[in-house]
Amino acid sequence: MTTNAPIVQDLHTIPRKLPEGPQNIVGLTRDQMRTALIAAGTPERQAKMRVGQVWQWIYHWGVRDFALMTNLAKDYRTLLANTFVIDLPEVVTKQVSADGTRKYLVRIAGGHEVEVVYIPETDRGTLCISSQVGCTLTCSFCHTGTQKLVRNLTAAEIVGQIMLARDDLGEWPVQGDPKNEQRLLSNVVLMGMGEPLYNFDNVRDAMKIAMDPEGISLSRRRITLSTSGVVPEIARTADEIGCQLAISFHATTDEVRDKLVPINKKWPLKELLDALREYPKVSNSERITFEYVMLKGVNDSDADARRLVKLIEGIPAKINLIPFNEWPGAPYQRSDWDRIQSFADIVYKAGYASPIRTPRGEDIMAACGQLKSATERGRRDKAVLNP
Repeated sequence: MTTNAPIVQDLHTIPRKLPEGPQNIVGLTRDQMRTALIAAGTPERQAKMRVGQVWQWIYHWGVRDFALMTNLAKDYRTLLANTFVIDLPEVVTKQVSADGTRKYLVRIAGGHEVEVVYIPETDRGTLCISSQVGCTLTCSFCHTGTQKLVRNLTAAEIVGQIMLARDDLGEWPVQGDPKNEQRLLSNVVLMGMGEPLYNFDNVRDAMKIAMDPEGISLSRRRITLSTSGVVPEIARTADEIGCQLAISFHATTDEVRDKLVPINKKWPLKELLDALREYPKVSNSERITFEYVMLKGVNDSDADARRLVKLIEGIPAKINLIPFNEWPGAPYQRSDWDRIQSFADIVYKAGYASPIRTPRGEDIMAACGQLKSATERGRRDKAVLNP
């Protein structure tokens, strides 16, 4: 098995045919927007300036109407309105947990739906976004993995999740108001539906838009991409996106990980860990996060903890221990609390940060590993009731 094995995409991941009519200007990179504006009639010598103006209106001010872009001439605003649209995914429902977590059911083109989760904390607000409709990975502990892959999200649909959350939080800046309050949405994690590295180009373009300093302006250190271990794309993540990296790890032997995270059969632990040791961004200040779900009697022994610290030896890392978030029909149970603490203590004494993630949004099925679109759940429930 080699680390340069080609990534074969399922037919369902082929991007959909673009709809006819005005082009969505959301999700275009600066170079793509420049090309599109020139094709629409913008003089080439003005194109860079026009990109900067339109970009700031959409991504800094959150404007959704070309008519409101008042530093552009009226005839140019009309040209834009006749050629482009500013289109975001549609929020179908919003649920708010007792702990303040918000879960959005979001509809995208074709009527498909994904889920987006906002988690408020005292020092930050984290948005968990999706990169695919469904997932190919079939991780056995993950509810999302029981929903088959439909297609990749476009860059517009990915960055649009950030924009619609900012809409709901009311945190776009107000022109003429100099106040600089702490952002409610300060961090983004690509930990929702799908495997981000199976949709690399769209994820990269969306995150470049989110990090652009003249727009949403999220620091690359406040964006974390979680992968189950698509080894050939790991180095590209550092080179072309530059965000923080998290690994959906969950086991300390190939035998167990093959069952929990089946992609391990293609890129087993040694290949994954070799790629992480060579990760261009890894350092003591930019550690790799290892996500480890705690499953009772499966991967939570003291021996597992000792194997884990041995496996990651030499990799600047922190270990996020995730109490399993149960879902209807789940084949696993959450590890007992004292077992989780014992595991964490072994990892901590080996010199690694080992925070135990506080389950959030469980009452609205918004916790880690629970995301699965409401429509898909409804279809399955109906099938059970009416076989």
